[in-house]
Amino acid sequence: MAGGLDCLSGVWTPTWGASGWGGAGVTVCSQAVPTTVVHRREFFVVSVALVTGSAGLIGSEAVRHFASLGLDVVGIDNDMRKRFFGAEASTAWNVVRLTSDLGESYTHHDVDIRDREALAGIFQRYGKDIAVVIHTAAQPSHDWAVRDPFTDFDVNAGGTLNLLQNVREHCVDAPFIHCSTNKVYGDRPNSLPLQELETRWEIEPGHPYENGIKEDMSIDACLHSVFGASKVAADVMVQEYGRYFGMKTACFRGGTLTGPAHSATELHGFLGYVMRCAMERRTYKIFGYKGKMVRDAIHSHDVVAAFEAFFRAPRSAAVYNLGGGRHSNTSHLEVFALAERITGNEMQTEYHEANRVGDHQWWIGSNERFQQDYPDWKQVYDVPMICQEIYEANVDKWTPGS
Repeated sequence: MAGGLDCLSGVWTPTWGASGWGGAGVTVCSQAVPTTVVHRREFFVVSVALVTGSAGLIGSEAVRHFASLGLDVVGIDNDMRKRFFGAEASTAWNVVRLTSDLGESYTHHDVDIRDREALAGIFQRYGKDIAVVIHTAAQPSHDWAVRDPFTDFDVNAGGTLNLLQNVREHCVDAPFIHCSTNKVYGDRPNSLPLQELETRWEIEPGHPYENGIKEDMSIDACLHSVFGASKVAADVMVQEYGRYFGMKTACFRGGTLTGPAHSATELHGFLGYVMRCAMERRTYKIFGYKGKMVRDAIHSHDVVAAFEAFFRAPRSAAVYNLGGGRHSNTSHLEVFALAERITGNEMQTEYHEANRVGDHQWWIGSNERFQQDYPDWKQVYDVPMICQEIYEANVDKWTPGS
């Protein structure tokens, strides 16, 4: 771990190097400093990455990634996903796996982000050792939000405010990375001029958003869904703490975030749930648009690589669309065919004419703004790679008789 040791206090001060938080041990005063240092073990202090929703798809990817950079990771996750979507969506299995794989590098807190007293206790404990906060915890479903708007708003908007204020009070220099959503644009994308093709809807050639929707799309005067509105509130508050208080904040407005660690279920987890249905021979319900609605999809690895880029060179009140873009996108019909090729099973589907309220008919986002600010960031995964990996990671769980 690169840094220096104060001989009198025994306090380790890490430094950021070209290779990240890490590197060979160094000698300061007369003592040899070990390469590996564990948070507050013996006399040393290591910088901390605090991750909410740490057992979820993006959260768990962030835990592993930032631990690999040499930071100790503190996770906050109380498995609300199980309450939202049932036992099959529980993330408890991932807590066990993270704790086992990472050992003392990972500390888990079974805490609700709505619990201000408990959150304050965590932030007070680690204080200025917190080098970055990655906020991925949320209620993520349109349909669920309608059932309980109070909980949806308290989690998505109130929980985000609780975290921002704790960062302001206890570790104001730590970059705050927020998982927002493309749903903050409401149904505005549905007003774009679209053409119906054989397997998908597609934007008219030559349109300014032909290569992807940009952040200049208005979020006003359109229908958002209850979930979309709560995420707008969180998104704007993250921006406000950046502008008003000068904090380093970023809103990443994700498209379809996906990967093998998703506890996929019907109400959340598009590609994972498609693959699960194909593998388990479940019936997949299609809601409207002839099954030709288009989503871009970005792998959790590529998302977290973007988080690291922002962590290395943070800005205030940054807003970025982040998705598969033109590199990685699919319609339902197209991914059904892909799932059939990968699994060897025929998709079983059930069509419902009415689309879900607030659902996008066509979403391909532009990563141009982020790539301009962070030109070294590159996407690795596309939809076929993602689906193949989901299949391989879950074949033992989702294959009947396995």
